[in-house]
Amino acid sequence: MTTTETPDILHQILDYSARADPYPLYAELRKTPVARQEDGSYVISTYRELTGLLHNPHLSSDVRNLSRPMPATEADTTPSFINLDPPDHDRLRRLAMRHFGPPHTPGLVDGMRPDLTAIVNGLIDDFAGKERIDIVDDFAYPFPVTVICHLLGVPREDEPRFHVWVNAIVDSLDYDPKKDPKEKLDNGVQAKEDLRQYLGGLLEQRHGRPGDDLLTRMANDDGPEGRMTDDEIVSTANLLLIAGHETTVNLITNGMLTLLRHPQVLQRLCDEPDLIVRLVEELLRYEPPVHIIPWRAAYSDITVADTTIPKGSQIMLMLASGSRDPDRFDDPDRFDPDRQDNQHLGFGSGIHLCFGGPMARLETQIALNALVRRLDRPRLVADPPPYRPSPVLRGPIHLHIEQS
Repeated sequence: MTTTETPDILHQILDYSARADPYPLYAELRKTPVARQEDGSYVISTYRELTGLLHNPHLSSDVRNLSRPMPATEADTTPSFINLDPPDHDRLRRLAMRHFGPPHTPGLVDGMRPDLTAIVNGLIDDFAGKERIDIVDDFAYPFPVTVICHLLGVPREDEPRFHVWVNAIVDSLDYDPKKDPKEKLDNGVQAKEDLRQYLGGLLEQRHGRPGDDLLTRMANDDGPEGRMTDDEIVSTANLLLIAGHETTVNLITNGMLTLLRHPQVLQRLCDEPDLIVRLVEELLRYEPPVHIIPWRAAYSDITVADTTIPKGSQIMLMLASGSRDPDRFDDPDRFDPDRQDNQHLGFGSGIHLCFGGPMARLETQIALNALVRRLDRPRLVADPPPYRPSPVLRGPIHLHIEQS
């Protein structure tokens, strides 16, 4: 297999003009599964190559293994476990998971179902009297933010503070020094520091005090592996706060947009609420909230599809492209909630499979079922809707609908 340079296609994907529909460009990109870029980085776009790499121990998540330093300053701080390799990744993920899921806390997510339903119904109650509803501002954003604040022990009333920081951090994820102003990166770096100091302040208040939130549990954990350091807890809380709502906002909004574009499926979901489990899995394949992992590092020389990627190279993983790969999924551009064998890449794969995936799935299942049941013949005001800038975490910035 030959390797050719395809900078034009990648740059078209990253350009905002492609945000509403990047999928035809992904199809072009897949013609070269391993595409070397002018700057020496590599872009991977096909399902088989993506899954192989995500399970390859020679693919590093640690920016310090890049031969060319990243422009960001994340390496100067304590990385979250998503940016670490084993054994450090495994230890921190185990310590966090002790308080969030099996085997130590098996019923936490499912036990929140009544509270999640109550939050959703309360938000929909507030639609009363509104001629126009913004699914993002009125529903998809406040719902997971309320949930992750409760879980972590972050005051809900502080949302205006961390909302600004999170936006700046997300905007900086696709920073390109060749075309973006330095201010974009600087704002992201400062926002990381502001958020870190804010969470550190909350952590100081939790030491030696009882409580059921994750910050308190991590601060006072006396498990067999000991406690995380304060820096490790803050980095973990930082990750959970951002990932705990950013992906879910996009998943719920992309889901409602997809249902409104497929009214026969929307009606079927009204009639068959149990369809929601398979429907959300298909959404994760068809319109995922995370499109790109913008960087990984070759820990040593890696051979992918007959191409050798040199040690230290930056590797970009196009997850959303892989989930539309026709060599893996029949008729991949068709939204089909009855699809079988749906091993999508919506939440990644391998050791970095999304930590909060079970919660995001449950939130989206409850949210979409409630929306289709309680909205009266909803219709889109604009299609396509306006999108957020990021090609990495992709979703509408607003989704206005009207109902009868």
